[in-house]
Amino acid sequence: MKGVVRQVNNLARWLPINSRWWAKLDLLKALVQRDMEARYKGSVLGNLWPLVNQISQLLIFTYVFSIVLKVKLSLQGLPDNNLTYGLWLFAGLLPWIAFSSGVIQSSSSVIGQPNLVKKVVFPLALLPLVPVLSLFLESTLGLIGLILLVAFTSQTVHSTLWLLPLIWIPQLLLTAGMGYVFAGFTVFLRDIPQTLGVILNLWFYVTPIIYPASVIPEQWRAWVFWLNPLAAIAEVYRDLVLVGEVTHWGEWGVASVVSLLAFLGGLSVYKRVRPAFADVL
Repeated sequence: MKGVVRQVNNLARWLPINSRWWAKLDLLKALVQRDMEARYKGSVLGNLWPLVNQISQLLIFTYVFSIVLKVKLSLQGLPDNNLTYGLWLFAGLLPWIAFSSGVIQSSSSVIGQPNLVKKVVFPLALLPLVPVLSLFLESTLGLIGLILLVAFTSQTVHSTLWLLPLIWIPQLLLTAGMGYVFAGFTVFLRDIPQTLGVILNLWFYVTPIIYPASVIPEQWRAWVFWLNPLAAIAEVYRDLVLVGEVTHWGEWGVASVVSLLAFLGGLSVYKRVRPAFADVL
């Protein structure tokens, strides 16, 4: 995981950014590394725990829907068996887990660091980004495992994989934008992290992740994709990794615009309430 962070940092050095922003990026990198090291410090598996958790969910959902409920799924290039549904499910779970966990942990990022909040020179805008990036990097372990399983099952590696960074951008923007909003409001209302758990549970089941979008009534299907960015992001993940062909270009574009607006709006809200953090904490 440290290698991933290091490679991202090396590539970032080629971007035209002034020294002030480089200092913030270096600080953000250090905070993310510290967060990832502290998260599983002392455990035997270390940063492999996220992969274990994701695979456990994959096995549970696969058992319930494929074996108990006998849900069948057919995808081009993959065998028609229970493993196909598991791969399809895992591809949808990856962005959802990174998103939902990132939003929930970001909501407590400010109240969990009162000492940093009271430091005048510390860039508080970085705090909600730390769990967002940490959990995103952890999800890459699951993504690598998924790609390897698909390659083993279908005996091919789709050329569409190079488009994955383009779907990561709206995913990160949406997660960070919502993280900013809830991180700012949690300082004043401590019930928000618990409320988020309820809201995200409802959001999960109205998003076609554990069931195919084809079971949604046709008159509602377009609304689900156009108004729910996570539905589009999950389907594009499946297009890129499993199918090898993008069939949701329009939804992808709308999700990107909505995610950008969510990020800008969330950051604006965060900046407005930020001056009162030190007084409350």
